[in-house]
Amino acid sequence: MDTASVLAVCRVHQLLEDPGSVGVTAIDKRPVAGPVRVHKLGLRGDVQASRVHHGGEDQALYAYSQDDADYWAAELGRELPPGIFGENLRIAGISATNAIIGERWKIGLDVEVEVTSPRTPCATFQRRMREPHWVKRFGDAGRIGTYLRVVRVGSIQAGDHIHRIFLPTHGVTIGKWFSDPTVEDMEALRDADADGEIRLQPEYRGEFEKLQRRLGV
Repeated sequence: MDTASVLAVCRVHQLLEDPGSVGVTAIDKRPVAGPVRVHKLGLRGDVQASRVHHGGEDQALYAYSQDDADYWAAELGRELPPGIFGENLRIAGISATNAIIGERWKIGLDVEVEVTSPRTPCATFQRRMREPHWVKRFGDAGRIGTYLRVVRVGSIQAGDHIHRIFLPTHGVTIGKWFSDPTVEDMEALRDADADGEIRLQPEYRGEFEKLQRRLGV
């Protein structure tokens, strides 16, 4: 694998008016120069307009891979600069979508993060992209990126290397869980959580229940 790295660190540029329930959105993320402090709740100077659906320690950062951005640039026929997906980190040499739930990365000299959950596209994202049926199209493609929990705070900047420092044994990836979850995946995640190998965020319990209802188990 080529050396993995951070291509851009992005935080909110300005709050935009939005017809959603909150009235504004912080999805307008843009690259910033120089080191940025990373706290448990995300980047210094970043915000989430709706803390009901975004943010918190389990969704402190959102990472999106350049390979996936290149796919969409070809599909849409336009450039998609870092931050356009609402991501905090545009990364290369490592797949956010194919990351194993619970794996950990070291970014730069001191920041450590943990892969937590897939991004679920929403209507705000669709308005941001100005593409019809974007929520369905983005979800169907399965190139959804991952949220990250900050395990160790510090500073990061564009050009920092990313190193995998822990890989769980259960093998369930962000993309697999989003696009094609199975009972076997659910049981593997439950076992890994019960054994202390990973720490699932509380929302997974509801997802497990929905999966069981849907599959009739």
